[in-house]
Formats: sequence, structure tokens, C-alpha cells
Amino acid sequence: MNLKIVALLGSLFISSCTTKTTSHTMSQDWANLERYQAENKKFLGDSAPEINAIFMGNSITEGWIREDPEFFNDNGYLSRGISGQTSPQMLLRFRQDVINLDPRLVVILAGTNDIAGNTGPITLEEIIENIKSMAELARANGIEVILCSVLPASDFPWVPHKNPWEKIPALNKMIMDYADSHYFRYADYFSVMVDDENGLPKNLAPDGVHPNRAGYDIMKKIILETMQK
Repeated sequence: MNLKIVALLGSLFISSCTTKTTSHTMSQDWANLERYQAENKKFLGDSAPEINAIFMGNSITEGWIREDPEFFNDNGYLSRGISGQTSPQMLLRFRQDVINLDPRLVVILAGTNDIAGNTGPITLEEIIENIKSMAELARANGIEVILCSVLPASDFPWVPHKNPWEKIPALNKMIMDYADSHYFRYADYFSVMVDDENGLPKNLAPDGVHPNRAGYDIMKKIILETMQK
């Protein structure tokens, strides 16, 4: 066999193995359980500080503590948001990042990345089932629950043409109906923050998805009012 062909085949084989190895490594912690494991240890045990609330979510939740750390630190709140996550990933880490820490309350905000298809195709019905499972797990463990509306978005910059302007209101209706019928509190960010295109206005979210400090200030007001109900 021609030596050039042999070399080419060898190169392709190595490249294939490397790709498979990288993919295999990335798939080992699909829900990113490792992300908060070290920090969670600080809140385990009899002498651990009391947690008033845990905010479970995606980049919108993760960004909140970066924009307004005092809101979390001064009130005994923890953020357990991970950028890009979908509801099945949150459900998978819910026991580790919420239940085992025994907070008084959990605030669940999920659905944006599901609609974007970040972890593959998923229906609105499947999204709400994951949200229900988190809420019911919390209640079964004596943790109060606030379910949040998904924030408005007219489009997603990283994956356009997913019609979030249409799907988000439909999902929010499911979340609100479930919250009402099962006596969970519901934080309605959507109706306060939405513009006339079912999106987030630029003054609250420059990219149309992730709030800035002005956006989080509105969310803070809504969530505090909901907590007091």
C-alpha cells in the first residue's frame, strides 16, 4: 500500500479516536453535577448556615448573582444557576443542589434553553413535566416552592427562528395553571417585563434574553413580593 495512503489512514484513525474521546469526556457530567459540589459541602452538616432560598435555573439565574451579589448574600439566598441548562439537566441535579441543602424555599426558573433546543428536541409538555417533578420533589421534602414564568424573548441570538415569542407564553400558561391547581406560588416576570413583540426590551436585556441590572431589579421586586404572599 502507498505510504502516503497509510499515513492518511493513520491520521484519520487518530483524529476519530480523539473526537470520540473528547465527546465521551464531555458526556460524563451531562448535568454538570460537579459545578456546585465543593460549594455545597459548606452547607451540609449540623453546623451549616441556614439557607432561606435557593434559586435553581440557567444563565438568567447565574447572571443574577453576578449582577446583584448583595441580594443573595444579605438574605441567605444561594444561586444554583448554570448557563445553558435545560429542565432535564436541572431535574437531574435537583437533589444534590437543592434538596440535600435543606433550604426553606426554592425558586425554580426553567424553560428558556429547552425551547432553544440546547439539549435536543423537547415538547412544551415534556418541559412542564420536568418542572412539575422538581416542584413535587421539593414539596415532598418540606421545601416551599415558587415557580417562575419564563422571561420573554422574541428570538434567541444563538439559535434563531425557534419562535420563543409564541412558545414561551404557552409554556407560562402551563406553569401558571399547574401552580394554581397545586397551590404553589407563581412569580410572573413575563407580564411585567414583556414588550409589544413578546420580547425583552433592550433597556432590560441588551441581547434580548439575559437581563441587565435594571432587569434584575424588576425581577427582585417581583420575587420578594411573591415570597411574602
